Amino acid sequence: MSPTHFARLALLTLAIALLAACAGAPRRPSAATPSALANEPARGPEGGIAAANDVLFRAMALVGTPYHWGGNTPAGGFDCSGLVDYIYRNATGLQLPRTSGEMADMDVRKVKRMTQLVSGDLVFFGIGGRISHVGVYVGKGRFVHAPNSGGTVRLDDIDGPYWRDHFAYGRRVLD
Repeated sequence: MSPTHFARLALLTLAIALLAACAGAPRRPSAATPSALANEPARGPEGGIAAANDVLFRAMALVGTPYHWGGNTPAGGFDCSGLVDYIYRNATGLQLPRTSGEMADMDVRKVKRMTQLVSGDLVFFGIGGRISHVGVYVGKGRFVHAPNSGGTVRLDDIDGPYWRDHFAYGRRVLD
């Protein structure tokens, strides 16, 4: 088995574990801090668990796809907003706006705190008050995104040093 196939198998195993956690009983709200997000059970939006699971599987399956500015397909590569639109369009049939800034301006529920994110939420990051990046929250303090030129779609900790400092808010598309 090639290293690429092994990595994808490991990511799919993680996705299955996250989905199993999502399917559990509802939990009480907690006073978790961002650094404790990895210990929180994965959660999906009320009434949208099936759609959140579809989004999660699509997002995890695309990890390792090359970054390409303006890209919006697995064959051509992805930029951040192209990735998010592709995931939602193929998992739920929803077509999202093309840029991260336009996605951030959608008229859907805003999630202001990292501790309130659920699987399937869009997560936005900014510099100087301007939204510059978007990803898909997959639960347990992690999100999938297409970070930069020369990179690949990857899974990162939302409370890592860079992402925690630049987190703006989330948007709940699957409410």
